[in-house]
Amino acid sequence: MPATLTSILIVASDSGSPLRECVARALASSVPMELIVVDNASRDGVPQALARAYGHDERVRVIYNHANLGFGPAVNIGARQARGDTLLVLNPDCLLGKDTLARMLEVLHAHPDAGVIGAVVCDADGTPDPASRRRDPLLRRSLNAMTGRAQRETENARYEGVDVPGSIPEEPVEVENVSGALLLLSRASFERLNGFDEGYFLHCEDLDLCRRVRDAGHTVWLAGNVRVRHGKGGSSAHRPVFVSYHKHRGMWRWFRKFDPAARKPATRVLVACGIASHFIATAPLLWLRRAARH
Repeated sequence: MPATLTSILIVASDSGSPLRECVARALASSVPMELIVVDNASRDGVPQALARAYGHDERVRVIYNHANLGFGPAVNIGARQARGDTLLVLNPDCLLGKDTLARMLEVLHAHPDAGVIGAVVCDADGTPDPASRRRDPLLRRSLNAMTGRAQRETENARYEGVDVPGSIPEEPVEVENVSGALLLLSRASFERLNGFDEGYFLHCEDLDLCRRVRDAGHTVWLAGNVRVRHGKGGSSAHRPVFVSYHKHRGMWRWFRKFDPAARKPATRVLVACGIASHFIATAPLLWLRRAARH
């Protein structure tokens, strides 16, 4: 496998102390790399502290945005300043092992048609997150999941849901979508796609990217033999309603862009009402839970 430089792109937004460990673990990678932290106007002082701590390390750069531009736009900013032949988009609460990047690069080089590579993201006790591999969230699949019919998928494929049933294979496997917690792709692939769709602020931009990879005739692979611990939302736990709003907004954008059901005006109205109603119904609960924690 040729030795190439990989640019690790981390978007920070009041990510707190997990970002420090994320950076330290990423810098211990066994392959040539540089690390770019793109700060979306954090107020916790961590990006500035990292810039001071690694001021002597030419591999580390911190880019400061003067407003929270959203995840995709921040990644695109970092990618434009990256020098690597490959890019690893990494959440600030993901912890790489020394060989994580090397093993993901092996999968990328083994599959020349691959547009993007993901890994299995796990919680603290090593349990894989089903979001490590997902199908496109088409309306029919989402309804099957919501109504419980997806549990009968093994009986009839018409009941398939968004999550793929069964345990995750421990070898590379082609999938529809991988988790945006960490995404590896070549710079050429990223540039062909014009990066992330900046119409998303937070959530669903990874599903959008994977879909555009496949629409361009390339493949999406999950490195099932690569497991990475993920804090899952640690950087935004203090603002759950804000995150929920943008998640619902992202779902609506993805539906309008890619779901054939969106071509029917009546269906669009029903889905818009359903998404808005779900947010309105759940937002007070999220706010109360946050208030209880504090």
